[in-house]
Amino acid sequence: MIVHFKISQTMKRDIRKIRVYLDTSVISALFDEKSPEMMYWTQEFCKSKKDFNIFISDVVLTEIQETPDSQLRRNMSKEIEGMNVLEIDEKAEWLSNEYVRYGAIPGKYRRDAFHIGIATIHQIEVLLSWNYRHIVRRKTREIVRMVNALNGYAILDIMSPPEILRGEET
Repeated sequence: MIVHFKISQTMKRDIRKIRVYLDTSVISALFDEKSPEMMYWTQEFCKSKKDFNIFISDVVLTEIQETPDSQLRRNMSKEIEGMNVLEIDEKAEWLSNEYVRYGAIPGKYRRDAFHIGIATIHQIEVLLSWNYRHIVRRKTREIVRMVNALNGYAILDIMSPPEILRGEET
């Protein structure tokens, strides 16, 4: 017996969409006039947001709420309206601690590890960030791949907006 499935055009589009997690640095870069290149690339990414399934987390919400500049906080809050919000759970927290333990992220910057852990646990394909100091760097990418492989998690591509727009592999 042959069973035929009819797939709608909407489903076809969604099947091909890459799941992308935005950390707070991407959202804040939309409004950072001191960094015009970052602002430009972030705006370009936002023009193509419809081509991706976009996610943030409760960590991003917390970081936005803690932003001291009230106008920036309002702008970022408006920008994230309607985005899918992922929660940190025990698995993500444990995995984040593993990233710190193996040296991917300094312990002092544990929230950066939370972004990576949340994205990994929720099977996100790409974590997008402008944080070159702790996240978008070779050492972090390699250790995250190792820790994820050791624990049975998929590869998480860590990229900056220009990398995803150019279709670069990490």
